[in-house]
Amino acid sequence: MVQQPVGIKVRTGHIMSKHLRFIARTIMVQDGNVDAAYKTLNRVLTQDGIIESVKRKRYYEKPCRERQRKTYENCKRIYNTEMARKIAFISKTNRADPWLGC
Repeated sequence: MVQQPVGIKVRTGHIMSKHLRFIARTIMVQDGNVDAAYKTLNRVLTQDGIIESVKRKRYYEKPCRERQRKTYENCKRIYNTEMARKIAFISKTNRADPWLGC
């Protein structure tokens, strides 16, 4: 705890916990090429889901809508993983022939 002269206590752990998530998202600008660094930063933030979560938290989301969204995202994730598994199975070249005798 850091004590202010007025007697107000500030929790530094709380402040640092908000800023720790940005440490791993530091992009170095090389040779003054800001555009490339900006594109890289946007790609990193998009892959981590930061941009989507910030856009989603911009407005209040009702609990029923949040449950619907989470259910939809879960179903979509399951569908995509199953489809990727099936495509990977079909694209294998050394698998057994399913049409024996035809």
